[in-house]
Amino acid sequence: MLPLLRPARPDDLEAICRLEVACFEWDRFSRRQLAHLLSRAHASTWVVIDENGSVAGYGTVLFRRNSHNARLYSFCVHPSARGSGLGRGLAERLERDARERGMHRLTLEVRADNRAAIGLYRRLGFLPRRWMDDYYSDGCAAWQMDKSLEAKAALEVSS
Repeated sequence: MLPLLRPARPDDLEAICRLEVACFEWDRFSRRQLAHLLSRAHASTWVVIDENGSVAGYGTVLFRRNSHNARLYSFCVHPSARGSGLGRGLAERLERDARERGMHRLTLEVRADNRAAIGLYRRLGFLPRRWMDDYYSDGCAAWQMDKSLEAKAALEVSS
């Protein structure tokens, strides 16, 4: 089975909870918060299913009413699947979803010490915009990064 990207469903909750534990030492979402993201939030959550049929990553984009800005709110790939391209594919799908909903900009926050994630986001076209001291509960700083979604959409229309 090839990796598959699909919208998350409520029955993915347990697997997403396990990913939170495997991927984040600090600032994990609780089961209740994740259930809200899957069922009631103004959001889009996608999962990546690996060749074994397991949820190997997930990402959530939040949308605000009356805004053309979206926020990559949570994003993780199981440590055993990192470097395989699954994360890039998942991030690109989330970005496409935001663009399809008419969003003009996608923002995110990333731990300043997460060089791999910062590298991925930069390769995807995100730029660091703001340094935020003491952002995470363990005192780690963060970069706020963003990306315009308008330029690519204009290219797609003209093609």
